Amino acid sequence: MRSRPYTALAAAAAVAALTATACTTPTQEQDKPKEKAALFKPGSEISYKKYGKDYPATTVKDTPGPCSYESISRKDYSGQTLKIISHAVPVIGEPTQLHAKQFEEITGGKVEVVNVPFGELHQKILTPLQAGQPAYDVMFYPSLWIGDMAPYLAPVPEKYLNTPGMKDVTKAYMDVATWNGKVVQYPVDGDRHYLKVRTDVLKDPERQAAYKKATGKDLQVPRTWAEYQEIAGFFSGRDLDGDGKRNYGSAEVTKRDDLTFSAFISRAAPYVKNPDVKGGVFFDIETMKPLINTPGFVRALEDMVKAKSTWAPGGANFGLGDEIFSFGGGQTLMSYSWDDAFIQAQQPDSRIRNKVQAAPLPGSSEVYNRTTKSWDSKPNQAPYFTWGWTSAVAKASSHQQMAFDYLCFFSNEANTGLDLTIGRFGVNPYRNTHFNPAFWEVQGWDKDVATSYARTLSDMEKSPNRVFDLRVPGVNQYMSALANGVAAALAGQDTPQQALDDVAREWSKITDQIGKDKVQSAYRNVVALEDNS
Repeated sequence: MRSRPYTALAAAAAVAALTATACTTPTQEQDKPKEKAALFKPGSEISYKKYGKDYPATTVKDTPGPCSYESISRKDYSGQTLKIISHAVPVIGEPTQLHAKQFEEITGGKVEVVNVPFGELHQKILTPLQAGQPAYDVMFYPSLWIGDMAPYLAPVPEKYLNTPGMKDVTKAYMDVATWNGKVVQYPVDGDRHYLKVRTDVLKDPERQAAYKKATGKDLQVPRTWAEYQEIAGFFSGRDLDGDGKRNYGSAEVTKRDDLTFSAFISRAAPYVKNPDVKGGVFFDIETMKPLINTPGFVRALEDMVKAKSTWAPGGANFGLGDEIFSFGGGQTLMSYSWDDAFIQAQQPDSRIRNKVQAAPLPGSSEVYNRTTKSWDSKPNQAPYFTWGWTSAVAKASSHQQMAFDYLCFFSNEANTGLDLTIGRFGVNPYRNTHFNPAFWEVQGWDKDVATSYARTLSDMEKSPNRVFDLRVPGVNQYMSALANGVAAALAGQDTPQQALDDVAREWSKITDQIGKDKVQSAYRNVVALEDNS
């Protein structure tokens, strides 16, 4: 995983930014750009190849519109500086840097980007905002933090909401960007978890025969977590590529406070999201009692502990970047999380390019019913919409137009078309046009691979039994507590039940600290999405 540490230099830049913006008020006149001659012709070919050999030579057309290279290059921001905070390189941090460099080149403005590890990002953004001294004009962060960030964000102006790209954003992701009826987050990504498998292994006749002989079962894409574990266990430690190196069964995000909570929720979803039971997955919406230590969640954590035997060396401390390159590089047979590992596998130089398949998250053969306090014996699947990255502009920024122009440029059709194809970028489909298999076939994907990918993602939008992330004030505290509990169980320090009992107690404390009514009011919005009401 390529990453840049949050160095003392970056820290100093953040302090300088804080000092520079301390006197800023929302009433200051916004800086407006001067006009200049366009640097691009309408429909120009756009490529990233000049920025280094790590970028594909793919070219796309600059789609005419207010966010295009041609339109943005007409704006002269010379003498102005935009300050941005984003995640560490590569996931979302690298495209933030790349588009900042491009924006500087075509507008003459200066763009300063600070990249921060995930575990520090929430505090680095929110603390200055709460103090009334925002250190940054533009912020990239997980969109489930909206409950904390919303009071400090500038609503997206109408002229940006009316751009063709914004109008193409799916309803689900526009809902994610909205708080109290106002769009306050600028969509740049659309995330959900799903399964990825290597078809060159699962569809190989010799391996199918060997698996059948050993287990008495047909080798196929796993439909349940039990099947996932059995297949991963069978192939883990074998040389699947004939290169003298061992391959492994599963790559999972397991590093504490590096999105481990999302990996765990994927495993828990089919055990806890009962289509016949309404009123919340994480809390009882009426009492706000945590449900995180109920039998469905405990079963999922037991599964995750068992899965350790199928992980690659170091797999018990995999961050998202590690998972991306483990599956995307062919080290592991299966993976589940965001799109990035699948896109990495489909890079032009990948040894497993067009030898992979997307599929729904594994389900379960039974689902816990918290009303009857028993297990319902029936097949169950529950897609997990984990919202992923978003962007926003600080309400107190004195460079709001420059900030929104940057985000408009970041997400224009040309940049998005290229970003979607670079696995390490962490930019995943969020517009209707992204769910068309033809879009991916143009990138050199085989038809069956493109179809499995587009269908898996689009079918999740239609599912009536979905799980969503918490979107409540204090969400980072809740998720950090959950990550601690999962880590304790994986390390063998606690049993899964003990670990989740501790999480439940911590969640109750967090709710009391923030205010039950405040958390409950926000959580009702999540429950409405899950219950399709």
